[in-house]
Amino acid sequence: MKQPKLFTILPDYVCTPDGMEIDREGNLILSCPNYADDSFKGCVVKIDKDKNITKWFDVPVHPETGIARNMGIAFDADYNLYVCDNQGWSGKEELAFKGRVLKLIVDQDGVKSWKVVAEGMEHPNGIRIRGNYMYVTQSQLSKVEDPSGHLVSCVYRFGLEEENIHITNTLEDDHIFTTFVTDNEDCQYGADGIVFGKDGNLYVGNFGDGAVHRITFAPDGSAASNEVFAKDPENLTSTDGMICDEEGNLYIADFSANAIAKVYPDGRVERIAQSPDCDGLDGGLDQPGEPIIWEGRIVASCFDLVTDEGKVNTQHEMPATMSELDLN
Repeated sequence: MKQPKLFTILPDYVCTPDGMEIDREGNLILSCPNYADDSFKGCVVKIDKDKNITKWFDVPVHPETGIARNMGIAFDADYNLYVCDNQGWSGKEELAFKGRVLKLIVDQDGVKSWKVVAEGMEHPNGIRIRGNYMYVTQSQLSKVEDPSGHLVSCVYRFGLEEENIHITNTLEDDHIFTTFVTDNEDCQYGADGIVFGKDGNLYVGNFGDGAVHRITFAPDGSAASNEVFAKDPENLTSTDGMICDEEGNLYIADFSANAIAKVYPDGRVERIAQSPDCDGLDGGLDQPGEPIIWEGRIVASCFDLVTDEGKVNTQHEMPATMSELDLN
């Protein structure tokens, strides 16, 4: 297996790093929901090729809750930034169903203006953009009762120019693209990581099942099929953020196992790096939340917060860190 190395130690205004993107100048853009400390603001950080770190901006807060908790992020072709504001992740009653997807018009100095694409969401998490649409994972649909009694989650599809959509978190929402059921009773957490493959299909991680689903498209843009593409409990316990390389391989943050997995185009799964419980300061994978391919290496954000049964991680530590792996 590959040996993870320390990519960077993050500034003291970051406690839980998460989603990533690359901007038009080649900077690494890091989304920081900062769930570990309520006094921290949800912010977006810029890391240049020399690993200089600056806070780009604080995410616009929800007018009712006064906070923002930004997870997945994605640029469109014009480098507007779309953000999943997952207010409900903490489980606090006053933040339930306050999640949003935001469109931020940004420049080098920060946010120039912003719009709400969708609001009222239970658990918006990951986001990818293809053509004129964004695809957003919602990890929980607790209002939906499946005959199995297990958790239902989904992917929504929104047009890039849509705004002020009210989400009901039921199957009646017209913007639902496809749904998932999580069978693992020990980890009822659903759709999470999301990425488009080299083959043009959409790949989504069903977190609790440790499964990667492949969603194909019909000619009208709807979902034609949704099937499990890869599942290997020995090498992939959970499926958080994911990225695809130029050869069609997927790299997946195995959040629960402190590991990174590689899924080949034929669906074969290989665990390529893993760390024991650690603080990340020596470069170890400290509960990786998302990988990205940047400057010829795999960079992983270390979320380092969840400590329930089934997680290698046992405590949250500061400072927050990021790890890197050789790509080849």
